[in-house]
Amino acid sequence: MTWLITGGAGYIGAHVTRAMAEAGERVVVLDDLSAGVAGRLPADIRLVQGSSLDGELLKRVLAEHSVTGVVHLAARKQVGESVAQPTRYYQENVGGLATLLEAAAGAGVERFLFSSSAAVYGNPDVELITEATACDPMSPYGETKLAGEWLVRAAGRAHGIATVCLRYFNVAGAAAPELADTGIFNVIPMVFDRLSRGEAPRIFGDDYPTPDGTCVRDYIHVADLADAHLAAARRLSGGATGDLTANIGRGEGVSVRELVSLIGEVSGDNRPAVVEPRRPGDAPRAVASAALAAEELGFTARRGVREMVESAWQGWQLHQRGKSAV
Repeated sequence: MTWLITGGAGYIGAHVTRAMAEAGERVVVLDDLSAGVAGRLPADIRLVQGSSLDGELLKRVLAEHSVTGVVHLAARKQVGESVAQPTRYYQENVGGLATLLEAAAGAGVERFLFSSSAAVYGNPDVELITEATACDPMSPYGETKLAGEWLVRAAGRAHGIATVCLRYFNVAGAAAPELADTGIFNVIPMVFDRLSRGEAPRIFGDDYPTPDGTCVRDYIHVADLADAHLAAARRLSGGATGDLTANIGRGEGVSVRELVSLIGEVSGDNRPAVVEPRRPGDAPRAVASAALAAEELGFTARRGVREMVESAWQGWQLHQRGKSAV
């Protein structure tokens, strides 16, 4: 079978594309390259530049490549930006998904894997977040992911498409330096950026009800996340029916202070962090229950937080050297 991977040249998408191709799956990538980088893809992977909002393009790609399964990663994903531009987020994240599902159903595609997010849960006061935890997203981004799940499952029931929705927790690291996250939106690259500019890392709030007062999060290595996609794709291609929604995390919490300390060890820059006021909406603790993914997908994360930080640091250094050479 052939998989269409939307957003397959992005940070997460390129890891998923490589993992699936190296496992022997036939893949074709659709990416508008607004955030993706064509150079992340192996030379033998077909890249079609375009948007999931372009229904006619989707129909042509699905037909020309005899696509039988879709992995949908293309989306806007910055929480703050979504608050400022909610209509854009709904149009691209939900509208693009609707256009893609319509084209997939018309082409007879029977397998659909959707990239969702732990942002659908909002700020639950629980030790471990399970898939049964109530969803109460706190941003337009999270709302679009929850609405996307509803749409995927509804389309699956209407058109006989087997579906999987994966709710990612905090993604970090890189399988290779050239695949690293170059955006400065997540905590690890944000700390790298501060250190690279000779500034102290920032911690937003140290008075939370956690062991060291800082927020606790569940971090998943992007290479493990790619393996989870491969496991989900194999489940779908193996004849699974119906729908599955699963958390993808490690089931272990790491505090922001612990993470900043580890970044200092890896980078060799141990300057003390500056504590600033809490940010609105930050949950004290957000850690996944990873039991369902292990049971249904046979997936368990293998890489630890140190490996995430070390691989991300190697990628950051490569990116900085590239910027200096320009």
